[in-house]
Amino acid sequence: MVSVVRGSTFDMESEVVVSLADMQEFWEKINSYGRLSDEGRLAWEGILRQRTYDKNDFFVQEGQVPRMVAFVSRGLFSQYFCADNGDTVIKRFFPDGYFVASTSALLTNSPSVFAIRALEPSVVWEYNFLEFKKLTEKLPEIAGFYIRYLELHWVIEKEPLEISFRLDTAKTRYLNFLKSYPKLEPRLKQHEIASYLGVTPTQLSRIRSEL
Repeated sequence: MVSVVRGSTFDMESEVVVSLADMQEFWEKINSYGRLSDEGRLAWEGILRQRTYDKNDFFVQEGQVPRMVAFVSRGLFSQYFCADNGDTVIKRFFPDGYFVASTSALLTNSPSVFAIRALEPSVVWEYNFLEFKKLTEKLPEIAGFYIRYLELHWVIEKEPLEISFRLDTAKTRYLNFLKSYPKLEPRLKQHEIASYLGVTPTQLSRIRSEL
């Protein structure tokens, strides 16, 4: 049975209605990696809960040992850390349709070096990572999803991105950002995009003016 954790942003009636639509979006995302049987879906549903986050709520705080993974049905999160000079460095964004987690800390059961915070009021489907790992041991189809997800997002996508941030110009990184996150730019403040790109807001304005 799926549980719903209500926050202050969404009223009860609308939340009950959207939960069904949001769950359908969740399963469509899962099916994009490979379809699950009814048994697999029921097992996964057993550990799912819907939760709402207000703007600026933390999904994970820096130094916290994370326990949860979430699928963003509506809303937006950022993953960031604070540099020694006090600057906020954004590593990535998690908009609608993305899974959000402090993955390295989950895998090592260690304190997260990143914080993950809601930039908008958000609705997610979340589940306990250890309970999910138990499902991967019992059900090969869920293990298959897990392997495909890690291969795609932690190898195929991550390595070129890391190379780009080391070698590409700021202008190229900005163009790659627009390609990686279509339609996200209007939802972000200029300093948030600049933080992600590793430039100042003034430099970002100059890059935009050149395009």
